[in-house]
Amino acid sequence: QVQLVESGGGLVLPGGSLRVSCAASGIIFSTYAMGWYRQAPGKQRELVAHILSDGNINYINYADSVKGRFTISRDNAKNTVYLQMNSLKPEDTAVYYCNAARDRPWGGRDDYWGQGTQVTVSS
Repeated sequence: QVQLVESGGGLVLPGGSLRVSCAASGIIFSTYAMGWYRQAPGKQRELVAHILSDGNINYINYADSVKGRFTISRDNAKNTVYLQMNSLKPEDTAVYYCNAARDRPWGGRDDYWGQGTQVTVSS
């Protein structure tokens, strides 16, 4: 059974920092690209950051709105992906979701989601 379990969300003041984590089980973690997405009330889910299976920093992608403030990283030995969020703004308030995805050699895609963790930036 595949599980992606996010943790580390919470309430933080504007300008503050938070790190969210996503622990994976039931998959060969090192073969999956990992992504952090977020969804604010009344808005569509959007990609925040994405990292390939080998963690190559040359292929990490960020949404323009978080570049320079957020950092995605992964530890394949711990089956965990992280999102370090600095200089948080009220507009970063959302439910943050972890995604694991990989293309199957024979076609199709394996795609899994966590249950989400709430991040609220407010004074």
